[in-house]
Amino acid sequence: MEWFAAPEQWLSRLIMQRALAGVYVVAFVSAALQFRALLGSRGITPVPAFVRLVPFRAAPSLFHWRYSDRLFAAVAWSGAALAAAVAAGAADAVPLWASMLMWAVLWLLYLSIVNVGQVWYGYGWESLLLEAGFLAVFLGNAETAPPVLVLVLLRWLLFRVEFGAGLIKWRGDRCWRELTCLYYHHETQPMPGPFSRHFHRLPARLHRAEVAANHVTQLLVPFALFLPQPVAGTAAALMVVTQLWLVASGNFAWLNWLTIVLALSALDTTPVTAPRTYGGTPVWYAVLVCAVTALVAVLSYRPVRNLLSRRQQMNRSFDSLHLVNTYGAFGSVTRVRHEIVIEGTDDTEPPGPETVWREYEFKGKPGDVRRRPPQFAPYHLRLDWQMWFAALSPASARGWLGLFLLRLLRNDAPTLRLLRGNPFPDEPPAYVRALLYRYRFTTREERRETGAWWHRTLVRELIPPFGASASEGPVRP
Repeated sequence: MEWFAAPEQWLSRLIMQRALAGVYVVAFVSAALQFRALLGSRGITPVPAFVRLVPFRAAPSLFHWRYSDRLFAAVAWSGAALAAAVAAGAADAVPLWASMLMWAVLWLLYLSIVNVGQVWYGYGWESLLLEAGFLAVFLGNAETAPPVLVLVLLRWLLFRVEFGAGLIKWRGDRCWRELTCLYYHHETQPMPGPFSRHFHRLPARLHRAEVAANHVTQLLVPFALFLPQPVAGTAAALMVVTQLWLVASGNFAWLNWLTIVLALSALDTTPVTAPRTYGGTPVWYAVLVCAVTALVAVLSYRPVRNLLSRRQQMNRSFDSLHLVNTYGAFGSVTRVRHEIVIEGTDDTEPPGPETVWREYEFKGKPGDVRRRPPQFAPYHLRLDWQMWFAALSPASARGWLGLFLLRLLRNDAPTLRLLRGNPFPDEPPAYVRALLYRYRFTTREERRETGAWWHRTLVRELIPPFGASASEGPVRP
């Protein structure tokens, strides 16, 4: 079946599979290290309470049959170990059926986590990892030639990621059409990185050039993915360069890295490698690949309709298995950066003007103005990301922000492990509060004089001080 196989793509498939397994490692480790405070039995949004309210068909997960913190940890760490083995080549050292089973187990384990992850897992890169991971099940291993149909499906996924992001920008905030969005975005993006301030300080003409290049890469280049080589490979290479630029300018978990992984599957490696010789393709495997291709084609109807709609939605899953999704980000750009700063005091007297407050520092999000924004992507700091959304819309955080503060009043160990440090290591604070600040990057002169990366101005008190005596009552921003 010569039409079925693309033996010349063996190297790009190999690199793509190993890199995808690496992304799985990061995702599973992120889940293992953060779940107790967020989703555990005593977490802010416990899985047991969620599965009692949401039926299995709406959110398929192994945890519908049984949940315990120990089981969740076993799922996450087992997924990380299996992904590490696949990244090291284990899936190429076993028969085809066993290789497919490995990839299927990775997909099933991560699906089980995402579908009970609630607000902490409501990001486009979760669905993107699941969709890419599902296709990887059928990509074959070292004993089979790369199947053309699955390679096309990977390009179709990459097309939707890039083109969807381009459309949502063009249809959304007018600053994208005016080429001015990057006057603000590097400063107001969810999680700035070590170089974000430098990107923000670039001349305006370079910001406009960045936006124009983004439009070309996301609205025009994706169509070249379906042209013959070397055109398709060149288009993929341009996408890789664009994504590396985004990696340097901010922290977007594994979104950019996973997009690069998808682009690797379309690179033209024939100039540096020769096609490998493979045996015949098993009939059962060919039938399965054809069936999956037909399934993806059918499920693509709603994502395509969304792409063509003037009311295009971002990062939407149309089925509970996250098989074919729609993607996009930053249809609107925030002009002003707000941050929620959490403070506590060990003063047992009711808070007043003389009360001394100590600030809780987060691992990634801006807090201390003298601290340079850290690099943590592709790792995903889920609490930090949600704090950015809470600052944009405090009302949307009512379901979890108050519960988070209550845990600080108890010096809850799993919750404190999500933070950079605990200003109250011996005894819990007597009171906590939340303040809303406006942040901006310092100018060159301010940075030289003060050593600060940020300048901040108090906007208002978001959550008034409350103590342990109020810890059983609701706390609303």
